[in-house]
Amino acid sequence: APRPAMSPAALLRALPLAAMLLLGPARAARQARRPNVVLILTDDQDVCLGGMTPLKKTNALIAQMGITFVNAYVPSALCCPSRASILTGKYPHNHHVVNNTLEGNCSSKLWQKIQEPYTFPALLKAMCGYQTFFAGKYLNEYGAEDAGGVGHVPPGWSFWYALEKNSKYYNYTLSVNGKARRHGENYSVDYLTDVLANMSLDFLEYKSNFEPFFMMIATPAPHSPWTPAPQYTKSFQNVSAPRNSNFNIHGKNKHWLIRQAKTPMSNSSIQFLDDAYRKRWQTLLSVDDLIEKLVKKLEVNGELDNTYIFYTSDNGFHTGQFSLPIDKRQLYEFDIKVPLLVRGPGIKPNQTNKMLVANIDLGPTILDIAGYDLNKTQMDGMSLLPLLRGDKNVTWRSDFLVEYQGEGYNGSDPTCPGLGPGVTHCFPDCVCEDSYNNTYACVRTLSASWDLQYCEFDDREVFVEVYNLTADPHQINNIAKTIDQEILEKMNYRLMMLQSCSGATCRTPGVFDPGYRFDPRLMFSNHGLRARRFSAQFL
Repeated sequence: APRPAMSPAALLRALPLAAMLLLGPARAARQARRPNVVLILTDDQDVCLGGMTPLKKTNALIAQMGITFVNAYVPSALCCPSRASILTGKYPHNHHVVNNTLEGNCSSKLWQKIQEPYTFPALLKAMCGYQTFFAGKYLNEYGAEDAGGVGHVPPGWSFWYALEKNSKYYNYTLSVNGKARRHGENYSVDYLTDVLANMSLDFLEYKSNFEPFFMMIATPAPHSPWTPAPQYTKSFQNVSAPRNSNFNIHGKNKHWLIRQAKTPMSNSSIQFLDDAYRKRWQTLLSVDDLIEKLVKKLEVNGELDNTYIFYTSDNGFHTGQFSLPIDKRQLYEFDIKVPLLVRGPGIKPNQTNKMLVANIDLGPTILDIAGYDLNKTQMDGMSLLPLLRGDKNVTWRSDFLVEYQGEGYNGSDPTCPGLGPGVTHCFPDCVCEDSYNNTYACVRTLSASWDLQYCEFDDREVFVEVYNLTADPHQINNIAKTIDQEILEKMNYRLMMLQSCSGATCRTPGVFDPGYRFDPRLMFSNHGLRARRFSAQFL
């Protein structure tokens, strides 16, 4: 197919030639030894429901050549807050991006002023001497006129090819180093996943060889509208969404938003989600092709052995679980758990790691790889580098925070007027995927003795959900009313601590760690006061 990305001449004009020429031989040699890093970020790719199954080449080229983290999570199961956590290394209550809207701080002027100058790519470029390349979806409201339009190029990027707004496959606009470029619907030059692949190959062909590089490639797949490349439209014809034990059942003993879902789902809803599931897999085949091209190019360039490649997603997804047709945003494993594969220097092949890791760890890890002193950052996450190297006796976390602030409309949704104001993302059979009071925070714990999730909602019920995932991996039975009261109190206190944490205080021992200290006198006497902290802290 024709190469629609930047021409060699255009890219060469953009290269910092003066900086290259000023590099002394000693510095050039030192820089050349420092590892390169590639981060591939997919959009809405689950891991719990078979989301990695179509990616045979990715599995062979990254997973089998490196390490798979089987307990990798996001602190918020929605695109913009999750991506902000990747870029900043912070929980949502510290970067203040709470949903996918400008009002929720998604790519807002405030985000640009307060957070963007301190993202890990900005530090890589300014402090570590890396050339940096971005291609794909950035944040959902990137390019909004009220926030500078596509002319805004965030600090830290040498080369910037960012999608305006949310994921599309055709008929989109890219910011090419701050200038708008419109794409149409001709597969050979416009299909976004392939355009990103070609841009990436061009960068690797024409970049400076005097500096290490960081690449972030953020694909639209497998996000809606689930438009596959034409050669893949017939793939997976016999595939349907998994019918696991929480598929198409009533979410009893759960938050009202889950309880309101119609059970059993209508035949049309099931047909719709099965079709979406197939198309999601079809779109991922082009991502698989991108990975193959990228790895081959790095190998041809002689750079593969000195390059870390990370593969992950911004959140999971559900297709029919608890009779919710399709979306993310919920607190359950299928929405908060993501794939995380890494290969690179010093990483042994064919490994799996069961440590509890989160996407707030990606920034610290990549800065650590670059040799940056993490004590100089305000990041909440931890460097994965000791785990990647296989260091012995690594002290690691046993829990992390999940937090989400629900979205809703002030008026009634026309699809579901009976539910009143405050809901959103509703389906024709009046099942809504989100609401204002779908606002929650959870402690997700994974220790030697417990595999537990404790969640509190900011609603009139002050609703609590607790799951023992050892006995109930599909989170069907809410044990909030039967679990030991002392554990509930400790988890409530730990949740308060994590919701107000920053930096190192986010990495203190969890409830089931030997170093944990619990003082019941510090508990709020009024549980309602505890719940009302959500909104104030998030904004």
